[in-house]
Amino acid sequence: MPYRRLPNTDAARLKALQTASKIGRELPPFKLAFSQNALQKVQSFLPSFEKVIQESKQAYDNQVDKNKDYLRTLKKAKLYISHFIQVVNMAILRGELPVSERAFFNLDEDEKKTPALFTESEVIEWGQKIIDGEEIRKAKGRSPITNPTIAVVRVRYEQYIDAYKFQKTLQKNYHRALEKLSDMRTTADEIILQVWNEVEIYFEGLPYEERRKKAETYGLNYVFRKGELPKENSFHEAEAF
Repeated sequence: MPYRRLPNTDAARLKALQTASKIGRELPPFKLAFSQNALQKVQSFLPSFEKVIQESKQAYDNQVDKNKDYLRTLKKAKLYISHFIQVVNMAILRGELPVSERAFFNLDEDEKKTPALFTESEVIEWGQKIIDGEEIRKAKGRSPITNPTIAVVRVRYEQYIDAYKFQKTLQKNYHRALEKLSDMRTTADEIILQVWNEVEIYFEGLPYEERRKKAETYGLNYVFRKGELPKENSFHEAEAF
């Protein structure tokens, strides 16, 4: 026999509430299959639920849309930081700089490899280290590193820092919207359950097939198990959320 499937996604919850609200506006109270108390709850809750769903979608879309720019800025920052350190190492290899110059950038004097720049924190950390280190070198009268200069590296680094902060703000906005949405789901489920229970009770005196079809016009969702035909004798109890 079929069983009633209560909404388990936000889209399904929204559709169930919108259906109940629409019917509640179209039918007079004496023809409505659920109570005015339930209708009032639907109409009071629905606008805020719709708003929070829209906010979460907008926050997600903003995050995805800006992520391409963010990744492009990250790639550039990594490239310039890496190239700067490679230039230092090549100058040391050619004998143009002493190995002690690596210490200005918090690099081990014997370390010839470019530091790992796999994570955001590593890019932020090493970008700041080479900027600070090169400023100290120049203050001590050392010849500046060129191609790229630290000024160019700084521009790329600061562009990345701005993009990083902006992306983190977008992520926080999205998570905040999700938290608000999560807090509202229990209320949505309770209202839908009340409406659907009242609808089933209202039509319980009708023959099964007619009863099911009328309930479905109110948005109730019945699922037939594999091998079942849409003609049974009774409802199955509603499954849990």
